[in-house]
Amino acid sequence: MIEIKPYIEHAVLVGLITPNQPEERTKEYLDELAFLADTHGIVPVKRFTQRLDQPNTATYVGEGKLEEIRQYTIDHEIDVVVFDDELSPRQIRNLEKAINHREKHPANIRVIDRTILILEIFLQRAQTSYAKTQVEMAHLQYMLPRLTRMWSHLDRQRGGGGTNRGMGETQIEADKRVIGQRIALLREQLKTIDKQMATQRQHRGKMVRVALVGYTNVGKSTLMNLLSKSDVFAENKLFATLDTTVRKVTIENLPFLLSDTVGFIRKLPHHLVESFKSTLDEVREADLLVHVVDISHPNFEEQYEVVEQTIADICKEDKPTIVVFNKVDAFAYIPKEEDDLTPILRENLSLEDLEKTWMARLGEDCIFISAKNKENIDALRALMYDRIKAIHVQRYPYNDFLFQQYEND
Repeated sequence: MIEIKPYIEHAVLVGLITPNQPEERTKEYLDELAFLADTHGIVPVKRFTQRLDQPNTATYVGEGKLEEIRQYTIDHEIDVVVFDDELSPRQIRNLEKAINHREKHPANIRVIDRTILILEIFLQRAQTSYAKTQVEMAHLQYMLPRLTRMWSHLDRQRGGGGTNRGMGETQIEADKRVIGQRIALLREQLKTIDKQMATQRQHRGKMVRVALVGYTNVGKSTLMNLLSKSDVFAENKLFATLDTTVRKVTIENLPFLLSDTVGFIRKLPHHLVESFKSTLDEVREADLLVHVVDISHPNFEEQYEVVEQTIADICKEDKPTIVVFNKVDAFAYIPKEEDDLTPILRENLSLEDLEKTWMARLGEDCIFISAKNKENIDALRALMYDRIKAIHVQRYPYNDFLFQQYEND
């Protein structure tokens, strides 16, 4: 029997260098976009960048750069062109028309942006009915204003009977109504599920609740498995975890609830933020946050800020937080030569040097570990025990006596 291998799409990536986004940052964003493409199963083969004051409102990039991209897709049989920023319906329509233009036999190259790429990854990875419902609604909300490009072939079908309105336009409006009705149905389903999950959270009692938060692919699920002795799916891919997982964990004599939440990312589509309300509720209602950071990532400080800002947007109040710098086993730096007089850069700092920078202000609220190699995990457990115990004793003052008796024994 002949095995038929699935067709693998090949893509080019497109980003802009602007006054607000310097070249180095654009490179980092395109690195992440390439990782997103790889997670989706798309092979990125080429990157295009252009310096502009702002994106072209009609085609994102300039006319010359667009022709360069179009010619490359012809010469190298490209299937997808991925843009790093969210595109407007007008930009997508113009880009598809320009990139697919051929003297003979127009091509069928997809034009997508970072938002739709993330949504498609979520569609691939959603496992439970709840996650599938969340993602489907976010996907439909994004596609609704972009239906004209999906049904452009119908514009050529003209209606009769003396009307000036084409059948294509009628079809588009009909599809908009169908999708609008579907969104309304999904929204009602999510409201019902949200109420059920809120009830479940209430039934968990007054146990201290701890939420693992962090950028996507920083090792939250691996750490969840270590702390809870469970088998949560973990993989070196973006968005390996979409469904919130809650486990009862006990450190010494102290039980608490630990939840693993979906990872954050730069430019996270706002439709997803709206749809994943219950996932975010786990963060809002947590008593303690454990912010996991991949310290081996060259841009971990920006990832840290992205998560902190997202948490600030989600939570109206400051929450006790432990910052866990994970993947110390993969941390690497380039030491400077003694006679090198150039300024010290971030990549020249060792782990010990970094601990003396802004991290020093975190005091005892940060710790350095390797979840993969189980390095310093006992110290993390001890730190979490102290923080959780303080919350528990404040909630149940009588239990302070019991804790003291246990620790004395």
